[in-house]
Amino acid sequence: MSIPGHQHLRQWAVLAAVLFLVACGETSQQPAAPAAEPGLQAFTADMQHVDGFLPFYLDRKKGRVYLSVPPGTLEMIYQASLPQGVGSNDLGFDRGQLAQNGTSLVRFEPVGDRVLLRRMNTAFRAESESAAERQSVQEAFASSVLWGFPVVARDSARNGADDSARLLVDATEFLLRDSHGIARKLRERKQGDFQHDASRSGLYYPRIKGFPRNTEFEATVTFTGDNPGNFLKDVAPDPHSFSVRMHHSFVALPEPGYEPRVFLPDSGYSDFSYRDYAAAIDEPVVQRYIRRHRLEKQSPGAELSEPVEPIIYYLDPGTPEPVRSALLEGARWWNDAFVAAGYENAFRVEMLPDGADPMDVRYNVIQWVHRATRGWSYGYSVLDPRSGEIIKGHVTLGSLRVRQDYLIAQGMTSPFIEGDEPAQAISDMALDRIRQLSAHEVGHTLGLAHNFAASAQDRASVMDYPHPRIALDADGGITLDGAYDRGIGEWDKLTIHYGYADFPTEGDEREGLAAFLRDARADGYEFISDPDSRASRHAHPRSHLWDNGADAVAELERLIDLRDHALGRFGANTIANGRPFSDLEEVLVPVYFYHRYQAEAVGKWIGGLDYRYAVREDGNAYRYRPVSPVRQRRALLALMRTLRPEFLALDESLRRSIPPKAYGYERSRESPEGYTGRQLDPVSLAGASVQHTLDILLEPERLARIALQHADDSAHIGVGLLFAQLQENLLPTVTEDGYLALLQQR
Repeated sequence: MSIPGHQHLRQWAVLAAVLFLVACGETSQQPAAPAAEPGLQAFTADMQHVDGFLPFYLDRKKGRVYLSVPPGTLEMIYQASLPQGVGSNDLGFDRGQLAQNGTSLVRFEPVGDRVLLRRMNTAFRAESESAAERQSVQEAFASSVLWGFPVVARDSARNGADDSARLLVDATEFLLRDSHGIARKLRERKQGDFQHDASRSGLYYPRIKGFPRNTEFEATVTFTGDNPGNFLKDVAPDPHSFSVRMHHSFVALPEPGYEPRVFLPDSGYSDFSYRDYAAAIDEPVVQRYIRRHRLEKQSPGAELSEPVEPIIYYLDPGTPEPVRSALLEGARWWNDAFVAAGYENAFRVEMLPDGADPMDVRYNVIQWVHRATRGWSYGYSVLDPRSGEIIKGHVTLGSLRVRQDYLIAQGMTSPFIEGDEPAQAISDMALDRIRQLSAHEVGHTLGLAHNFAASAQDRASVMDYPHPRIALDADGGITLDGAYDRGIGEWDKLTIHYGYADFPTEGDEREGLAAFLRDARADGYEFISDPDSRASRHAHPRSHLWDNGADAVAELERLIDLRDHALGRFGANTIANGRPFSDLEEVLVPVYFYHRYQAEAVGKWIGGLDYRYAVREDGNAYRYRPVSPVRQRRALLALMRTLRPEFLALDESLRRSIPPKAYGYERSRESPEGYTGRQLDPVSLAGASVQHTLDILLEPERLARIALQHADDSAHIGVGLLFAQLQENLLPTVTEDGYLALLQQR
């Protein structure tokens, strides 16, 4: 029998005894200490160690990779890329594509149980010896933390909180992420709602490598999602699930010794710029330099010298012949420019060695890239974000470009009289274009910008976009001889001299470069680039894409006559035996619109402005001027010719020679659109041509310039005269019913 209250007394007694033991330190139940991170050696016992710039460990059983992060805040270069693409020009995820957010200056920063990968903001800086000044700018602008790596082990010799410990971090999720922003870009382009699927992604071991000055990683990344768009459906075997490979390069900063070279607007180079808040008050905050490779003479001051290190480009071994030889030849043209700048054997092009990874930053590469549809080629560079030094040139050449040039030449010449003869002249012209394309894109990776005025200077640069200069021969036939130029241009030699020539001192360099550009202008060379050239609304009278000749009007009139001649021959002789006649539809398009780019060049005379990228020198003044009234009237009359029914019409026999698509063949994006179903719609072809001319003439910025020029000088054409000419040419002149009347109505 228990006494009431005694049970509670016993419980209080036990509690008091426990508290007494704790206070005396005699209890055996100590609080659990945090588990110590394992030592690096113990954690990696069964893993493959790969040495290099950033040593790492591969756990092949679990499919994981662990980076050995050095102590401190070592800065390095990080570059992401896409070694395996999607194959759609419209989506833009091409094999070999470098990440569009550019090259990053990064560093690892240990923070407790994580290591942050911070991208430094190199666009804003203080080029100063004062640490306080540099810090003030760093603290004024944001940086970006790209990733937080979990620490899994520490160097056993330094285990603990010592900041000098070498840490091992798990980099697997970083490598398997969507580093190229593919899911976001698919959403932006309305091509589906996708996300990367970690369960279907993994490391790609053949291209995970370590080298003394760079470490390379690669992973297969799979995306899954709903509502795939047509562009994705065209190229993915399962548009709801597709896989690409993503590459990651960590690169040691270049060795000291690179000297940046000043950028001038008419130097022909793309600029590398940043804002320097330590600049003197009388100096601009924005500092501008050119992008270029490091190149030094073995014998400084010698007129001709071997380089300390040559610039070597490597061609993709997946390029077939005869394209391979054409690409090698075109890229090698640049050596002539380096010889002219004082270097011997400074620029070489070779085949990529067996086993070499084209994404490895040690190799400047020219890649041959396939897509489902024809598209652009590109010349990218991996830059040192601090100086603009080019570390790696990376060229992407679209494989279907050569076929488009073949199509143009086929339509212009109609060479198949018997139907089975070889069309060697057509193939030769297409390969000449490939040579030029190779030189052009390599030029970008050497630092050069487009020069769209070069075609008006007798094709002075491969950095223009060339239009094939097809012509009539003495017998009245069409010849392809010289359609594309061969060899480096004179302007290209000048630009390489500007960027790479050797100067004894910095003062000699600045004075020499400015004098060099003055001499180039005096010799008649001109540089006008993308912002003043790409759109038909632009005003420079000599800077256009896909044009020829200094006299744009004379060239348009020549092309109109050439087009008429080609359309007169168009028909059965245009295609080889075994091809369906319905293929003529796609061949017709580039012939019918053969004049379109030259028409844009002519349009820029109307309301045009003659100017250059002028820089004040020796106190000289500068004035731009409008294109002369006489030239503007010539241009207006030439464009009116493209609005006449006789220009727009297709002969009835030609129209009847193109039947609807043969069974098994489908219309493509190269096929003309229309309202007549499967039948070729010649009226819509004419409508598209007329619309092109009207878009040029009635562009709002052009009309505003015309009005302003006429207000300053009544000799200029004025908007009233422009509309009077349009009224005269667009009002019906064909009275009888028929095909021409239908064109007039449209």
